[in-house]
Amino acid sequence: MQPTPSNLSTTIWPAPFLLVGIPGLESLHVWLAVPFCSLYLMAVLGNCTLLLVIKTDPSLHQPMFLFLSMLSLTDLVLSTSALPKMLAIFWLGAGHIAFGACLAQMFFIHSFTAMESGFFLAMAYDRYVAICDPLRHTTILTSTRIVVIGSAVLLRGVVFFSPHPFLVGQLTFCKSRVIAHSYCEFMAVVKLACAETDVTKAYSLTVASLIGATDVLFIGLSYGLILRSICRLPSKEAGLKALGTCGSHICVILVFYTTAVFTFLTHRFSHGSIPHHVHILIANTYLLVPPTLNPIIYGVRTKQIRNRVLQGLHWKRPN
Repeated sequence: MQPTPSNLSTTIWPAPFLLVGIPGLESLHVWLAVPFCSLYLMAVLGNCTLLLVIKTDPSLHQPMFLFLSMLSLTDLVLSTSALPKMLAIFWLGAGHIAFGACLAQMFFIHSFTAMESGFFLAMAYDRYVAICDPLRHTTILTSTRIVVIGSAVLLRGVVFFSPHPFLVGQLTFCKSRVIAHSYCEFMAVVKLACAETDVTKAYSLTVASLIGATDVLFIGLSYGLILRSICRLPSKEAGLKALGTCGSHICVILVFYTTAVFTFLTHRFSHGSIPHHVHILIANTYLLVPPTLNPIIYGVRTKQIRNRVLQGLHWKRPN
């Protein structure tokens, strides 16, 4: 018996998944969407403003600002990969997501999370060179090297996380297709498979652990050397200024890594000890809060960008 077109379509394209949003807080979805939407709009507005200011002002075409523009692009993609669909779930109840769209969302979220981590490391390295070896800053971080570093961060995220959707695409889903999450998180989807997933989980665990641990190690080393250099500065004022800049950067980095690591470990090793809605709320945090904070911390607190934005708004600064 020949398969009918509808049967053939069902065979080729697996049934869609259903994202439930935040399990246990369904009655609050409409209200929870308001702060989520506000943060998302702030992230889009802030990062687009940063990109526009850096692009239009040649004086900002320096290593720190070029890395910042790469981080802003990453923030836009990372937050946009999840938030529009999340808001559709909260406000419209549109939880169904096609199998292919789920795999694409999974790839963008995880690969761009790795890129965000990589650009944090690149910016930490830039600050290290600028503070610890200022006379060689422009010769070390040339335009060519900035392009190489940015390309390496991009390539790393794509290469190491491209296997994720392919590995998940090979799995058989004969259990529930309801994902107890607000987006297609890798482990949340893999847990629904009825096939053997040890190799898939091991690959994801290894890649995420290596990238995260390596970046955190070198970021910590960079800021440790920066702090040592600051303590040796003869001018207290210069030291406090550098410390204030680094302190704000470290706060953003801590928010990103703390929430990302919590989400990573909870999905893989938690056995019900943490309420599921708490886990999902924190998982959403690292997709929303860093992209919202980055333009404020790296932009508003940076004198050149702040002055450029104020000039663009035709605000007259007091003398």
